[in-house]
Amino acid sequence: MKGLQYPVEMVYYALPMREYKILKEAGCSPGVIAHCEAVSRTAIEIVEQVKSVPVDRELVRLGGLFHDIGRARSHDIHHALAGVQIGRELGFSEPILAIIERHIGAGITAAEAERLGLPKKDYLPVSPEEKIVSYADNLTKGSEPMLFDEAMERFRKILGPDHEEIQGWMK
Repeated sequence: MKGLQYPVEMVYYALPMREYKILKEAGCSPGVIAHCEAVSRTAIEIVEQVKSVPVDRELVRLGGLFHDIGRARSHDIHHALAGVQIGRELGFSEPILAIIERHIGAGITAAEAERLGLPKKDYLPVSPEEKIVSYADNLTKGSEPMLFDEAMERFRKILGPDHEEIQGWMK
């Protein structure tokens, strides 16, 4: 059993009103907001397991909540760039902007970015907080968490079994 299924509206009770209002006013749909809340929750669960490096829990929480704010304007790979633009307009800190920009895929190299039509640069998570949010996003489908093996199989189907991003995710 995967757990109880709640209507999307009920998820908002766990999401602080200030953050919910930011996502809603940016134009995020209820489904995107529920996904962001689920990613943030999964990311915090990961933080609680990390003992080897210092991690800014609040940055991870906020990064998880706002990582997909760009989906208010785009639902393709460019949502990360749209999210950075929205975040700048809202005065988000540089570390939150970095999470938004670098969460796409399992991290995207400059070569892959160019193939995807993004500006040619690395979109690889660097800080522990960026890596945790990116990983949590990849372990979340909609508002439901996935097991690692399930997420890997999903990526293999989307990208192909030998894709460079599959190898990067395994590291």
